[in-house]
Amino acid sequence: MNSIDALPLFPLSLVLYPGEQLSLHIFEERYKDLTAYCLEHDVPFGIVRVEDEEWADVGTTARIEQVAKRYEDGRADIIVQGEERFRIQDVHERFSYYTADVTLLEDENTSVDLELKERVITQHMKLLELAGRTVRPDLYEDIDRLSFVLAQNGALDGSQKQELLEHTTENERIRYLIHHFESVIPRIEQQEGVQRRIRSNGHFKDFPPEEV
Repeated sequence: MNSIDALPLFPLSLVLYPGEQLSLHIFEERYKDLTAYCLEHDVPFGIVRVEDEEWADVGTTARIEQVAKRYEDGRADIIVQGEERFRIQDVHERFSYYTADVTLLEDENTSVDLELKERVITQHMKLLELAGRTVRPDLYEDIDRLSFVLAQNGALDGSQKQELLEHTTENERIRYLIHHFESVIPRIEQQEGVQRRIRSNGHFKDFPPEEV
C-alpha cells in the first residue's frame, strides 16, 4: 500500500471525492502558506472532513488545478481536483498548517455489478427529475467510479458522504446509494405532492364557504 509522509492537511466541513472539482477561497495565513508550498513543489494537499472538532480518518488528496484569482492582500481563489483517498496515520504540527503521514486507499479488485449500476442510475435520474434538473442518460456512460460522481449531487449530508468515501468497493458504494435513494426519493415525491395540491388550491376545496 502506497504512503505519503508529511501531506499538508486542509480540514474542512465537507467531503471531496476523487475526480471532483472544488473552489476554495484562501484567506487564513496558514493556508496561504500551504497553497504556496503545494504550488512551489507541485504536490497535492489533503482535504479531510472535520465536524465538532473531530477529524475523519479518511480524506482525499487535492491538487491545485488553477489559481483563479489573486488579491492584493494575499488572498486567493483556487480550483482543486480530488485525486486519491487516504487514511491518516499520524498528524504533525511542524509548520503553520497541519501535516500527516497517510496511507493511500485503493479499491478492492472486484467487477462492478451491472444490474446494481443500472438500478442506481435510474434512481439518480429520478432524483434529478424531482429536483427540476435536466436529465441526460448519455452523461452516465463511461464514467470511472460512478458512485463518486452520483454522490456529488445525490442529496447526501456530510456524514453520509464520509461513509460512502470510506467504502472500498464500487459495489458497496452503489448499494449505499441505492439504499439512500430508496429512502429519500419517496420523501421528495411526497413533498412534491403537497406542493402541487397547494398550487392548485386543492386542499381548500372541501372547506365550507363562509356563510353570508
